[in-house]
This record gives sequence, structure tokens and C-alpha cells, in this order.
Amino acid sequence: MKRDNKQVSEAGAPLQGNQVSDRQAIQAELDRRTEGQRLTPAQRRIAQCLTERSGEIGFLSSMELAEFANVSQPSVTRFAMALGFDGYLEMRKYLRAVVATDETASSAQTNRYQAAALAELANLSELAQSLINESEIDRIGKVLAGSRPLAVLGLRASAGLACQFGFYASKVHPDVRVIESGGSMVEDQLEQCVSAGGRTLLAFMLPLYPKETVRALEFARQIGMHIVLISDASYGDHQKLADMLLKARVSTRLVFDSHAAFAALVSVLLDAMCNNMNGEAQKRLEQIDYSSKKRKVFAS
Repeated sequence: MKRDNKQVSEAGAPLQGNQVSDRQAIQAELDRRTEGQRLTPAQRRIAQCLTERSGEIGFLSSMELAEFANVSQPSVTRFAMALGFDGYLEMRKYLRAVVATDETASSAQTNRYQAAALAELANLSELAQSLINESEIDRIGKVLAGSRPLAVLGLRASAGLACQFGFYASKVHPDVRVIESGGSMVEDQLEQCVSAGGRTLLAFMLPLYPKETVRALEFARQIGMHIVLISDASYGDHQKLADMLLKARVSTRLVFDSHAAFAALVSVLLDAMCNNMNGEAQKRLEQIDYSSKKRKVFAS
């Protein structure tokens, strides 16, 4: 049921202005203290509960918070220590003071899902700034367009991005080989790409940075492949693994990560690759369009 665009509490009652301010103050402090850290699913749920129950922060025991978050009591203690406190009681006291003294919270009324979407806006804005060097993007596009075949690697959480790139790239590039299964088969597939003339590997590596992805990149370098790596902005060991690098930021506001900036970056890479195919991309797209219409592939 629509509630006139007002934020509501878990009980269903509209939140008052001071409650909204409390939530924003707690969320801002948690964001500040977790900057650069990667929270576990349990820790994310604890953070959400602290935000949702900001008005009760001064009275909740660690056991009560654990019950609300559906985690163990030691998880609450570990979360407090991860934020830099000696224990839960110190964290509770500090956050209670944050609620009491905050005077800068915005009047905008947002729930945690809206806040997560807004965080992605910030990630997209950061990505836009990082793309200011258009010549660098063009250089990457030229490398991708010139590799025949083009290997695209994405394991575990990164598999979706690799498949997304591969789906569209295959419409314009004559030979795209998506590698999304780990194990020793990765090395077989990379060797086959090199034997067929491929010299470039486009790799997606999202947190938690699988060891099998790192090993695949090391192997690709050993067999002479040029590596274009797309990874998380907070990962600090890129230079050992990649010849060319583009970074974006994941959102960790909810239980599982979201990757809006990475999805946008996939489209940027596709566009840059097409721009460096000397008209070949447009011809192939026209052929595909003609074929799909002839076969009535789409409903409209």
C-alpha cells in the first residue's frame, strides 16, 4: 500500500523526522568506519539492524541485537571490533552519542533500499570521473578489437559480467571465447586461444578475488597474453596482474554486492571495441538485425 512517499518503521508506522535523522547519522558513521573494509553477510545484517533500530541503540544488549539480526552474539562482538571498538558496549555508547549530537543529517527520507540505490549513483559518478581519459579507453578498445580470438574471463561472482560482455561482443567480434568455469580447464582454454592467434585476455575480477582467477591471470601472462583487467576500486594489487586496468566500485549496502558501475563499464568497453573495428561492427550488426527479423526472433 502506498504511504504518501513517507519512510515507515518495521512496525508500519511512518517515521518521524528525528527518526529519519537518527538513521542517517548511524548510517553515515557506519559508512565512515567501514570504508575500505569488506563486511561479511552477517556483519552487513548487523549494520542494517543498527540503522533500522537507531532509536533503540542505547538500550539494546548484544544478545538482543544478535537476535534481531539473526546472527550469533560473538558475531556482534566481532563486528564492534571490526569498527575499531574494544567491544559491543563501547560501540553502543559511541553510536548513542552520534545519534544525540548529529545536526547535519539530510531531511531526505530514505529506507535502506533507497540508500543502496543512491550509493550506486555515487559509484557511477566516481566511474564517470575515472573515464575522463578517453584516449586510454580507446586504446583498450583497440586491443580488444584486434585480438582474434578474444578471451573473456569471469569466475564465480564475475561470471555474469563476463557473459554479459561476451553476449554482446559476439554480435560484432568474429571470435569471442568466454571462460566462466574454474579449475585446470581455464589453462586449457587460454592455451587454445593463444594457439588460435589470440593475444588478449579481458578479465573481470570482483571481490572476494578468487585465487583461481589470480592463478589464471598469472598463467595468461606466462604464455604471453596481454591482460586487460576490470576490478574493484579497493583492490590494491593490480599492477602485478594486468597490463591495462579499469576500476569500478561495488556497493556493499545490502547482504550481497551490487555492481551497477561494472555493468556500465561493460557497455563502455563494448562501445570502445566497436569504434576500433573499422566499420566491421556495424556490418555485422546489420546482418544480425536482418537475420533476426527474417527468423522472427523477437516479439516486437
